[in-house]
Amino acid sequence: MPVQATAEHALVPAVGQPAPDFELVNQFGEPVRLSALRGQNVVVIFYPFAFSGICTQELCEIRDNLAAFEETNATVLAVSVDSKFTLRAYAEAEAYGFSLLADFWPHGAVAQQYGVFDAVKGMALRGTFIIDAHGVIQYVIVNPRGQARDVAEYREALAGLAR
Repeated sequence: MPVQATAEHALVPAVGQPAPDFELVNQFGEPVRLSALRGQNVVVIFYPFAFSGICTQELCEIRDNLAAFEETNATVLAVSVDSKFTLRAYAEAEAYGFSLLADFWPHGAVAQQYGVFDAVKGMALRGTFIIDAHGVIQYVIVNPRGQARDVAEYREALAGLAR
């Protein structure tokens, strides 16, 4: 499985480590706690901003292939520094059937916990973490700015967990 971590991303949790727990509100203002999802795989996708081009392309691809995630007992959590109000409008506009989580305040705290916060730009980087049913990170990738992620890689990583 590909893992991309550079010196710039030295604080990114590694494969085999327990996933840092967090609780954020979704687009409806409902709290979502990572540790409450134990017993299922979780795909945590950090993305820069709602309504931006590459982010929308990536999340729409996940929306259109959500069954592939569900088949591997995986819950998708998409995290950005946007407010829950922005995320609700975004989810409605794009018909997302998964939770969009607001890492709004303290600004980017969870993205910082995962080593994917750009403090200069005030946004999350494109980081993806696949966490197994026991809460252990099994896949990590942080894409460079402007480079979309490959959903097929997620499927491969999740298929490996199903074995």
